[in-house]
Order: sequence, then structure tokens, then C-alpha cells
Amino acid sequence: MTVTLSEKAEFHLRAFLKGSAPDANGATKGVRISVKNGGCSGYEYAMDITSKPQPDDLVIEQGKVLVYVDAKSAPLLEGIVVDFVEGVMESGFKFINPNATGNCGCGKSFKAGECTPTGVPCGN
Repeated sequence: MTVTLSEKAEFHLRAFLKGSAPDANGATKGVRISVKNGGCSGYEYAMDITSKPQPDDLVIEQGKVLVYVDAKSAPLLEGIVVDFVEGVMESGFKFINPNATGNCGCGKSFKAGECTPTGVPCGN
């Protein structure tokens, strides 16, 4: 499983993780990336801060950031690059997904083949 954070994305995630409320047990926080049905193209990306990954999550360390990848979303996220853009018209995390066959204008929603690499229909 390959997930890459750009230098800017890692920097912003580290700052965000450092500034978030501490975990009661002092556990290391990370970002959980997943895909859910929705958006205008079929799927939308989700990022959550957590110190407790799901039991089947894949754990990847990118620099100083722990990335937890939802196992069910992994085929749709294989090879993804997470970047951070700052501009006049748009600022925030940007997903560059080699599995996407189409994206919506906002860049937060995508379509992959026949909705998934295995051809399973998606729905809202």
C-alpha cells in the first residue's frame, strides 16, 4: 500500500495534529484516510484525526505523521498523493489519485472505473 504525503501536506498535518486536543492516554495521533460513497462523482475522500485506528486499518508512517488507511478503501487509495495547496481561489488538501477516472470540480469527489477497480457499483 502506497500513500504519499507531499512536504507541504506533512507539514500542515503535523501542525494540525500538534494543535489538536491531546488524547487522554497520551497516544500518538495520526490521520485516517478513507473513501465513502457520496459527492458529485460517486466517492468522496474523508480525513479524520485519531489516535485509535480501526482494527483492520493499514498503518503507514510518512515522515513524522502516522497515516491510517481504511482497509476497505485501500484499493481506491493505492498510490494516492496528498498535497496541500494555498491560493487565492483554493486552499486545503488536494488528492492526486491514480485510480480516479473522473473528478468533480471541487476535487473532493471522484469516480474510479465502474465506481471501483473491481467494478462494484457505488451509490449514495
